[in-house]
Amino acid sequence: MTDVAATAGSAGDNQILGHPRGLATLFFTEMWERLSYYGMRAILILFMVDLMQNGGLQIDDLTATAIYGIYTAAVYLVALPGGWIADRLMGAQRAVLAGGIVIMCGHFVLAIPGDNAFFLGLLLVILGTGLLKPNVSTIVGSLYSADDDRRDSGFTIFYMGINLGGLLGPLIVGGLGQSENWGWHWGFGAAGVGMLFGVIQFWYTKHYLGSAGLHPVTSGDAEKDAAFKRKAWIGVAICMAILAFFVFAGLSGSMQYDPVEISRATTYVIFGAVTIYFAYVFAFGKLTTEERKRIIVIIVLFLGISMFWSGFEQAGSSLNLFADRYTQLEFDWFTIPSSWFQSINSIFIVTFAPFFAYLWVWLGKRNLNPSTPAKFGLGLVLLAVGFAMMIFASMIVANGDKAMPTWLLLTYLFHTFGELAISPVGLSATTKLAPKRFLGQMMGIWFVGAALGNLIAGQVAGDFDANNLQAFPDQYLQIVLTIGGAGLIFLILSKPVRKLMGNVH
Repeated sequence: MTDVAATAGSAGDNQILGHPRGLATLFFTEMWERLSYYGMRAILILFMVDLMQNGGLQIDDLTATAIYGIYTAAVYLVALPGGWIADRLMGAQRAVLAGGIVIMCGHFVLAIPGDNAFFLGLLLVILGTGLLKPNVSTIVGSLYSADDDRRDSGFTIFYMGINLGGLLGPLIVGGLGQSENWGWHWGFGAAGVGMLFGVIQFWYTKHYLGSAGLHPVTSGDAEKDAAFKRKAWIGVAICMAILAFFVFAGLSGSMQYDPVEISRATTYVIFGAVTIYFAYVFAFGKLTTEERKRIIVIIVLFLGISMFWSGFEQAGSSLNLFADRYTQLEFDWFTIPSSWFQSINSIFIVTFAPFFAYLWVWLGKRNLNPSTPAKFGLGLVLLAVGFAMMIFASMIVANGDKAMPTWLLLTYLFHTFGELAISPVGLSATTKLAPKRFLGQMMGIWFVGAALGNLIAGQVAGDFDANNLQAFPDQYLQIVLTIGGAGLIFLILSKPVRKLMGNVH
């Protein structure tokens, strides 16, 4: 059987900074893609709630946050079929290239004024990200053997590429979008240009990846594989046709959709779908005893990452609106575009990621490196500490004053520490824990966890009523208690979960 994951070193002996040369290709591909994504994300909800005379859609907060949650959730949710398509039909490299092209087209469609163009553009970005996002991470894992000490460090470097794009995106796209001289649609167009650069870069440097992620999984029987592909592509075409029907029915007005109800219903659907998927893997995946234990760990990490993103993704919704409406932005020498606060997390990531990458290696050499479940618990606790800062900020707002930017800076600082403890470590752990024949799908499950968190985040953001500022402190307190409590549970259960991981560190 030919596996989608290449053996370590298959991309050749070229190295850069002690890592495979192909890591640079993936670093810059992800950087450009994240520049386009986070840049558009920084202005998305601000554009939706802005007045029509200013070029916005003038949607109420509850509906806008629901749409935001559905969109950001869908971006990650489609990672599961995207991973499957790469595993079985295309190979990860071709999926990344095709995904980048579709994302680019989506951003350019968003640059066209009009409600229909807006929703169609979002759909294209969603579909393209489903092909690109899980598979570029899969290729990173394929560059290293499972016991390579550079693996966690490589993922952390890769994560710096994500956040370099996340740093530049809001500054460029947000700066254009909130400029009186340019406007929202110029910002969306700039995101498309960024993805164009990413596609070009990947095309010209993908040879450094060698066979890592080049081929899909095959049975070794050419005739059987060809028949499977024909049937699978027909199934994909049918699914796309059904999706197109519902999309164009909505765009034409023949069907009406309630984003708030869709968000709530989708939450239950995801829970059900993930449950069915794991039941299928346990029943028909022909797992060994060791693989079963590792899948249980992946389920635990799935719950943890869902909880984490439900809080962390307040950044683009409720915290973005807090920055725009309730934060002091005008100073004697400068007025800060509120969308620029979306770069703060990435600035902190780029600043502190090398420290965390070194910290895990340093602790590992001394047999003191915390287990993955313990890092998840620590990350959730740090996330809760960040929201504790918002309790004090919202008290100031409830008293009729605007909060200084310092409060949001502190919130994002603790959220960054939490993210560094969870996200790159979780990505690396998933690639090591997943059975090789399910690698792309398990990476998809990782992003489905992010999708679930984003959906919940949109619902939580909708609970913040601009007409009831007095309730803000208690709402942030509830978030602190919920997320902090989950973090403590992870810390308490870290040892038994660690035992299930076996020799995976």
